[in-house]
Amino acid sequence: MRLKLIIMLLFVTLSAICQNSYDLVIVGGNPGGIMAAVQAARLGKTSVILERTEHIGGLPANGLGATDINTRGATTGLFLEFVNRVKEHYTKTFGPISRQVIDCSDGYHFEPSVAAKIFNEMIREQDSKITVLKMRQFDSDPAHIKIVDNKIKKITIKNRLTGETEEYFGKIFIDATYEGDLGAAANIPFRIGREGYNEFQEIGAGKIYKYWDGPTGSGSSFQGDNAVQSYNYRLCLTNNPQNGVPFHKPENYNREEYLSLVEDVLLGKHTGIEMLSVTKKMQEENKQRILKGDSTNIPGDIWGIKKLTNMVTLPNSKTDANNQHLAFISTDLPEENWGWATSSWEWRDKFAERLKNYTLGLLWFAQNDKALPLSFRKAVAHWQFAKDEYTDNANFPRQVYVREGRRFECSYFFTAKDALPMEDKRPPICPNSITASHYALDSHAVRKRENGKIHLDGFLSYPSAPYTVPWGVILPKEVDNLLLPVAVSGSHIGFSTLRMEPCWMALGQAAGVASSIAIESNCKMKNISIELLQDILLDNNATLIYFNDLTPQNPHFQMVQYLGIRGYLPEWSACLNEKISQQTLEFWTRKSGIQLKAEIGKTLRIEVLKDIYDMLKGNTNPPKYYSKTH
Repeated sequence: MRLKLIIMLLFVTLSAICQNSYDLVIVGGNPGGIMAAVQAARLGKTSVILERTEHIGGLPANGLGATDINTRGATTGLFLEFVNRVKEHYTKTFGPISRQVIDCSDGYHFEPSVAAKIFNEMIREQDSKITVLKMRQFDSDPAHIKIVDNKIKKITIKNRLTGETEEYFGKIFIDATYEGDLGAAANIPFRIGREGYNEFQEIGAGKIYKYWDGPTGSGSSFQGDNAVQSYNYRLCLTNNPQNGVPFHKPENYNREEYLSLVEDVLLGKHTGIEMLSVTKKMQEENKQRILKGDSTNIPGDIWGIKKLTNMVTLPNSKTDANNQHLAFISTDLPEENWGWATSSWEWRDKFAERLKNYTLGLLWFAQNDKALPLSFRKAVAHWQFAKDEYTDNANFPRQVYVREGRRFECSYFFTAKDALPMEDKRPPICPNSITASHYALDSHAVRKRENGKIHLDGFLSYPSAPYTVPWGVILPKEVDNLLLPVAVSGSHIGFSTLRMEPCWMALGQAAGVASSIAIESNCKMKNISIELLQDILLDNNATLIYFNDLTPQNPHFQMVQYLGIRGYLPEWSACLNEKISQQTLEFWTRKSGIQLKAEIGKTLRIEVLKDIYDMLKGNTNPPKYYSKTH
């Protein structure tokens, strides 16, 4: 009888394990996690996405509708598939020459509800290979993770609907949280705050005050600290009264928080480089002008709602309203978010509510407070929340824009130098690249306004160039079956360019491929074949290195990518159909170790590249254009 009971209990336990066992266990339903699951499913692997909220999609489904990418085409793969689906949605729904198609900007601009729709469609298409479980909370306490022989065996999740705990077993675990909670529980080393200039000699490092698009100001010490760039909500606003919901005054309204806006409006104060030429006389004249009913006349100053938010047009008369980088007071709430990354969800929820009330109060103040000039209030008055977005959350975004949480110290540590061109050429080319990407070195403020300062501490942007992202930024050293495609490895400044959703989607896709390879090869993640990883990514239309004259549709794309990350094509253009020069032929000969033969000024570059590619890949016998030198 006792043996029977033991067998029964063992059967029940094994059944429970099987029910909650997957190839990939993904914590976080943001785009990085979604793309990991989608790509793994297309390679035949099962995943569970454990999402804390009632909705998946992360920030693109919560107001970040103006895609943050400087060079379209630098990042492709599943991200570009998402973009193309956006355009297809607007084309099918409204017609190919509609205003909505124009405003979607080839699919790079979209409404939050459309982003959510497409993410859900991409998941549903994978039949039963992806399970999405919502209201599942992971807390970063090591007690919620079991690691044996450097491998995660299971994690424990809180079901927020029932209050009960659940266990999930997997072959590979992926931390797709903005905060890096799973990696922290696994004791992966991480950083929070800003490195000083002395550590990596990075532009913009440490404490810095800078005119927007202008020089650095006094008080900049470039010293490191524990300051974290500010968070906000990306608001979906509209000036269409038929689809608008008025701003309302929050319960915890504190008028004192917004009073500095009055003087900013009257005197035309802003943080742009134009302020270097603005005199006190000009500001006083501007004040009198505004009090008479006119708008601002200060160079570089902006008016109305744009004084509060940076507005980008989305389809259907909506906007992605972000923090205004020219403002001393906007929708960011610096300083108060510093504890977010390492705090409990109870603390985070309280901050999220505080940030929501602050944002509502700012909008209410701008439309209604009589200390502001009437002409300004009228300019703000015709903006409202979009009535058909976030209908279950009073038309307000459901998720805080966590720009930066933990930054892990993985197999490769990304810094500003990895994104900046060398001698007017490319940034350093990484042979084990898993995606190309491009955005500025970009950080929001870490402190509120300070008397006498030209801008908020830490608010900066420096141009970069399309760069390659090494495999090692998502690969921890300590745990063999964990990947970190969102809270990636890098300095504050290095991370500031990686932290964009297109890059996170691409890194998620790479995580999905890498997981599948590790499972199929039955090996540690650090031992997978990087060349196989890259080949599969290229088979799935990813871009590993950017060329301005090539797209994934080109029949030679994979070959050029393979040779590009190996340094054969250091320029921005592949120039496949140009005739080869003596200098190029000599360079490729030295690099390949093959005595290449071609007719200078007659043989096309593509012909020689194909021969090099075939030899390096072992695809053919020695072709006519070369003979071995060793």
